[in-house]
Amino acid sequence: MSKSEAHDDVPGLEALEQAVGRALDRVHALERDLEQTRSRSQEVEELLQRMTSGEESPARMAERLQVLKSENTDLRERLDEGRTVAERLLARVRYLEEHG
Repeated sequence: MSKSEAHDDVPGLEALEQAVGRALDRVHALERDLEQTRSRSQEVEELLQRMTSGEESPARMAERLQVLKSENTDLRERLDEGRTVAERLLARVRYLEEHG
């Protein structure tokens, strides 16, 4: 590769680095969201255990369960949106790799 070809690729490489950086940031955010979802799932399991053992009232558990369901729905929507963004970024990266 000549110096002029390498110089011509610099903007493409910078754009690729930025796209990869954004994709990695989004992946990290998705990992945090997934960890929150797992934590909430564990909370639900603990609530179920307390209810079946008689430690938690059914009304209180139903209330908490509704809150957790709402939070879980929100997290799932955010994960879906993030997955879509990550897929678009990866498509752009692939395009830049193929046409760069």
